[in-house]
Amino acid sequence: MPTTPCPCGTGEAYDACCGPLLANTVQATCPEQLMRSRYTANVRGDADHLFRTWHPRTRPDDVAPDPAIRWTGLRVLAAEGDTVEFVASWDGGSMHEVSRFEQRAGRWVYVDGDVT
Repeated sequence: MPTTPCPCGTGEAYDACCGPLLANTVQATCPEQLMRSRYTANVRGDADHLFRTWHPRTRPDDVAPDPAIRWTGLRVLAAEGDTVEFVASWDGGSMHEVSRFEQRAGRWVYVDGDVT
């Protein structure tokens, strides 16, 4: 049975990597794992995962991924404490961000980030 590689770039199969997080059967154990699952949610168009993993104080009204963007890769540059620095690429461009995360009720959530 073939396995689908996870879009987040770990090299693991989707079902063993971000799949359980997007299915909401497990919670991220660290900010990097949550950030990778949020990238995967953008790739797969999963607005529910983005909504439930975004801090309610900073979450916009519309979290739906843009269906016109075709994400092509993720590189994590650093993950320390409650921040993750990464570059996410799509056809025709890339985004460099240092994201901030926080634990709420024992769960990691995305707060905000500085994009350069």
